[in-house]
Amino acid sequence: MKRSILVLPGGGYAGHAPHEGEPVAEWIRGLGWDARVVEYPVKTRHPGPLRAVQRELAAERAAGYEQVGILGFSAGGHLAGHATLVKDAVDRPDFAVLCYPVTTMQASTHIGSRTNLLGPRPSWWAKRAVSLPRLVTPETKPMFIWTTAGDHGVEYADHAYPLGQALARHNVEHDFHVFADGGHGLGFAEGKPAAAWRELCAAWLERF
Repeated sequence: MKRSILVLPGGGYAGHAPHEGEPVAEWIRGLGWDARVVEYPVKTRHPGPLRAVQRELAAERAAGYEQVGILGFSAGGHLAGHATLVKDAVDRPDFAVLCYPVTTMQASTHIGSRTNLLGPRPSWWAKRAVSLPRLVTPETKPMFIWTTAGDHGVEYADHAYPLGQALARHNVEHDFHVFADGGHGLGFAEGKPAAAWRELCAAWLERF
C-alpha cells in the first residue's frame, strides 16, 4: 500500500519554520511512509492556504496513495486540522497529527496567526468559521494531538483542549497528550519530556 504524510511547518501564517519541515519529513520516511513538506502560501488570506493544501492532497490521491495523512505544527497544525475537518471537501486526509496546534481564531492568544489569515479586524463570523472545535462531527477522521502545559504562545486551555473536548464529545478516535514542560515551537522537543511525542506518534501511526 502506498502511504504518504504531508508536513505543514508552523510560522504564524507568516512563514515556515525550517525545523518543523524537512527534518520531520525525514523522520516520517524512517517510519516507512513517504513524506514531503508543503510550503503553503503565507501572508495570504483565507481560503488561500486551505485551497493550496487541498490541491496537494488531491495530488497525492492522483499519484496513487491509498493512505494520506497530514501533520502540522502551530499554525500549520491549524491548517492541517482545517483541511481534515472542513465539510463537503472532496480531498481530505485519512488522519491528522497536530503538534501544539492553533485551533481557534476566537481566543485572545496567538493573534498573529489570526491577523495573517483573516486580516486585522475579522468579523465574529469569520473567526468562528475557521475555529476547529466547532467543525468536529462524528465522521471526523482520527487525530493525534500533543502540546505542553508550558506553552504560553498557544495556550492549550484555549486551543488543544477545546479541540480534544470536541473530539471526545463526538466519539472521534484520538490520542491527546499534554506534557508538563516546554514552550512553543519545540519541533522534536529534544532534551525535554515532550520529546516522547515521536515515540507515541510512531506507535499511533502503526494502525494505518
